[in-house]
Amino acid sequence: MVKFTRRGFMIGGAAVGGTLAAGMAIGVGFLSTVDTDGLDGALREDGTIGLNAWVRITPDGHITFAIPRTEMGQGVFTSLPMLIAEELEVSLDAGNVSVIHPTEALPVYTNYVLALRKRPEELSGAADWLGKKVFSLVPYIGTGGSTSVVDAYTPLRRAGAAARSMLLKAAAERWATSIANLRAENGSVINTQTGERLGYGDLAERAASMSPDRDIPLKPRKQFRLVGKPHPRVDIPAKTRGEAVFGVDVNLPNMLFATVMQSPVFGGMVASFDDTAAMAARGVHKVVNLGNAVGVIAESYYYAKKALRLVKVTFKGGDEKLSSKDISAALNMAVDAGETHVFEEEGSVDTKLSTLETFEARYETPYLAHACMEPMACTALVQDGKVEMWSSSQAPLTMDWAADRNIKDLKEVTSHTMLTGGGFGRKIELDVGAQVVQLAATMPGRPVKLIWSREEDIQHDMYRPAAVARVRAALGSTGMPEAFDYKLGIQSVMQAFSRRNMPIEEDGLKDQGNVEGVRHHPYAFGARRVANSAVELPVPVGSWRSVGHSNNAFFVESFVDELAHKAGVDPFTYRERLLAHDTRLSALMAKLRDLSGWDSGDGKARGVAFHPSFRSFVGQVAEISVDAERGMRVERVTCVVDCGVTVNPDTIRAQMEGGIIFALSAAMHGEITIEGGRVVEENFPSYEMVRMYDTPEIVVHIMENDEAPGGVGEPGVPPLFPAVTNAVFAANGERIRRLPLKKHGYWFA
Repeated sequence: MVKFTRRGFMIGGAAVGGTLAAGMAIGVGFLSTVDTDGLDGALREDGTIGLNAWVRITPDGHITFAIPRTEMGQGVFTSLPMLIAEELEVSLDAGNVSVIHPTEALPVYTNYVLALRKRPEELSGAADWLGKKVFSLVPYIGTGGSTSVVDAYTPLRRAGAAARSMLLKAAAERWATSIANLRAENGSVINTQTGERLGYGDLAERAASMSPDRDIPLKPRKQFRLVGKPHPRVDIPAKTRGEAVFGVDVNLPNMLFATVMQSPVFGGMVASFDDTAAMAARGVHKVVNLGNAVGVIAESYYYAKKALRLVKVTFKGGDEKLSSKDISAALNMAVDAGETHVFEEEGSVDTKLSTLETFEARYETPYLAHACMEPMACTALVQDGKVEMWSSSQAPLTMDWAADRNIKDLKEVTSHTMLTGGGFGRKIELDVGAQVVQLAATMPGRPVKLIWSREEDIQHDMYRPAAVARVRAALGSTGMPEAFDYKLGIQSVMQAFSRRNMPIEEDGLKDQGNVEGVRHHPYAFGARRVANSAVELPVPVGSWRSVGHSNNAFFVESFVDELAHKAGVDPFTYRERLLAHDTRLSALMAKLRDLSGWDSGDGKARGVAFHPSFRSFVGQVAEISVDAERGMRVERVTCVVDCGVTVNPDTIRAQMEGGIIFALSAAMHGEITIEGGRVVEENFPSYEMVRMYDTPEIVVHIMENDEAPGGVGEPGVPPLFPAVTNAVFAANGERIRRLPLKKHGYWFA
């Protein structure tokens, strides 16, 4: 059999093509034998009994849920166990239940929505079958794209139900009775004929040898005890007590610390350095050339940071003339004359534009940093060809890549995924992991923890790409659009990610992520064309919370607002007309109109925005006030979200609230500026965040229905940008076509 490393395959847009090639290499006959559901039980080396890949039980009845998604504040360590517990008939409140991130890279831990853009239950046909089988051999275990619940909703419920059926079989055997006489309840099996009770721990070992029922019916929604009801986060007690361990908190025996200084210019490399003074400093072990950076290893972070200032480094290379002005010009030129890829074209767009009244506008957004609360950090131990890593990674896969690329004759990688203090797409990258492996390799047998300073974090991010959009519409006699023409100039996130991390490069021109949130938009635009022109620039770009939606929601919703005012139609009513064909979305807008007080006639300035993203739909109304000096207050944000079936309403509300605040920081302050080929901003004084006293009242309403679940980690972000800028227009008549607001003289009063 051909042996593949995990980094041997493309993910995302090229996943299906990659899996077809892999299928031919491995052999379809072999792939047909690969198990992809993970429902079989096994006795584990750690003394626990695995009823399946997600459920472990000890003989004394302690239940552990193995959740292969990174907990980074979005609540997956609560919502995903709720899915299992619902069918397993246990309570998450019990003291004998815990949640871990497994170290095993089991095939069934693959996130198919990330890898193949389909829920596991949506996979069908030869290509999907092959894709699922190949990813079972080369698992893509990642957390991002608001996919955790979307991907896990059916498989984890099935895992809970299958484990329950195995326990019932074991009890039936023990009591020599029919399963029909048994009931699972709160971690026990009860014999309804005799009243006898056996705990799951008493039954687990025998149950693990039973064959699971793979077609066991799942509960209908009306029978849910846990799912759909508010549940406290299971990780909060440990965080409140200060016991939770994040990536930056890892503390191991005999551990050393490191920090780095990277080339300030994009693409620059170390030309030379003098470490004489640094090596003479207290506690310093080594100064290491990392290619584009210099790292110092010492007995403490303080010693490493202090010594790093003593290293005299000369960098070379990179474009020292690059500026934000040049970047803006390149993006605008791409929109006007760049090579174009059309993602969507319906109807006679050009005919409509040439024969009807037209309206055109151009919008621009800046680069944005992630600025995660937890600094970039990772720990590695390298010894005898083996690497062990502790990280806050959104994709343990990338830690394997980091080791694979930097350790010759690598034998084994063990990756421990810690709690994460914010990821937002930044922690799916491998740069910090690669650096710490290089550093730890110089100190074999001793763990090394690398911590970036906040300045390194802000100035060496993988930024949300800047973008320019030219949007045109052909208007009918009522002012409603009969054609919509959208052209985007932007760097490709997937192309940049693949260049950094993959053996195959994505075609940036055809990166669907560039136009997500505008392609197949539910608005009734009439004829439509959505196109992209990819721009090559040296600024590193990556996934940022809501990715392409964060740009496109601002562009589309600003434009729609302008169309409404041009037509003399209330902007809320205008959107309702564009969505009138869809009863689900019309209901969302009706609820938003009511809750926001849109028709109150109180004279307050309000802006509205609607945006579809990650299989969910969000409408928001921002209520603001602006004084004569452009001092501004966002007084209230009303948010209505339709994410299908809800798992934990508390988590959904928290994610909407967090997304709104996250976006408000970017809308007012967010901008990474480039001068002399380097980032100007350094820390929070120059890359500002919303303060507590600037935070508005936030009202969140969750629509209830039986639709398949959508994502919630990111959909609250995109509509906030245009909701606020549309409210600015309502307040004083100024149309904001370029972010951030501070560029136009606005500030939080």
